[in-house]
Amino acid sequence: MRTYLRRGLAVAAVAVIAIGVAGCGKAKQAGGGSGGEKLSVDKGFKIGILLPESKTARYEKFDHPFLAADIKKLCPKCTIEYRNANQDADTQRQQVDAVLAAGAKVLILDSVDYKSIKSSVQKAHDQGVKVIAYDRLAQGPISGYSSFNNVDIGKQQGEAFLKAISAKGSPKRGKVILVNGSPDDPNAPDFKKGMHSVLDGKVNVGAEYDTQDWSPDQARQEVAGAISKVGAKNIIGVYAANDGMAGGAISALKAANVTPLPPVTGQDAELAGIQRILTGEQYATIYKSIKPQAQAAAEMAVDVATGKKWTGSSDKVNNGTVSVPAKIVPATTVTFDNIESTVVKDGYWKPSEICTAKYKADCTKAGIK
Repeated sequence: MRTYLRRGLAVAAVAVIAIGVAGCGKAKQAGGGSGGEKLSVDKGFKIGILLPESKTARYEKFDHPFLAADIKKLCPKCTIEYRNANQDADTQRQQVDAVLAAGAKVLILDSVDYKSIKSSVQKAHDQGVKVIAYDRLAQGPISGYSSFNNVDIGKQQGEAFLKAISAKGSPKRGKVILVNGSPDDPNAPDFKKGMHSVLDGKVNVGAEYDTQDWSPDQARQEVAGAISKVGAKNIIGVYAANDGMAGGAISALKAANVTPLPPVTGQDAELAGIQRILTGEQYATIYKSIKPQAQAAAEMAVDVATGKKWTGSSDKVNNGTVSVPAKIVPATTVTFDNIESTVVKDGYWKPSEICTAKYKADCTKAGIK
């Protein structure tokens, strides 16, 4: 009797374990979200938005509001858990933990450091929470990506820069200074690659820097050092990977009494950058239309959370872990001649924002009304 009883208990235990395993399998397979729950637009759910920093004006002025507005259109009952890491990778990892603990079912993530965030992406994945990489391609098991062709942007920057420095003679008549973006931003090497594909062999590089955190202050210090090294009279142009660093470079040139200012280029179409282009202090910037980028990310987030396949684009991107659907938005070079037909026409900046008293005359010349 005892033998049969022990055998009966063993069979029962195996059956319980099997049921438990089957239950776990169903929980993971249930559409969108952790814990086996079925997420829907009708009921709503939490969406995490994690942006990298606030020094660059676009994130708080455009990306966050656009993402929030698009999410509300697609899922009126959804709520948002928003965090900005202020350019600190450790802070962002803590913010991912906090957003997951708050019950977010899908994340839209613009990483500070695309490598170190991999563990957080994996943690979200293990909890059944999908991650959409936004603007910067994070490592780990992401489910989608919305951004720009960053190598192409680098080429556009290089082409504008080469055109500017060639206007007064051979681009090899002097030295250029190259101020690249932050090495922990996956976009920065792509901008750099694109730029070099245009400039290599056509210019003499006096100094080149990879600027941590895209810091305008560090860019100013780097360019100041380059001026001392190369000599102010020998510098015929400064390539800066974004407008904040372009501003830092111009400050260094002014402090060294470099006149006239050589061509300086940037990226992001920041208000200060546009105004510097109006006055001739900066030659060009790159305008990236954030609206379609944000719209695609919001669509991806809602679709993957509710178990749907996003079909908004045929693009694919591989981050070294997975190949995922992607929305790649084109970018535009902005110079004095097309400010009105780009950033003003699209409503990115209003004439009233650009054309303050100091810039009224320049706005008139540029045809900005």
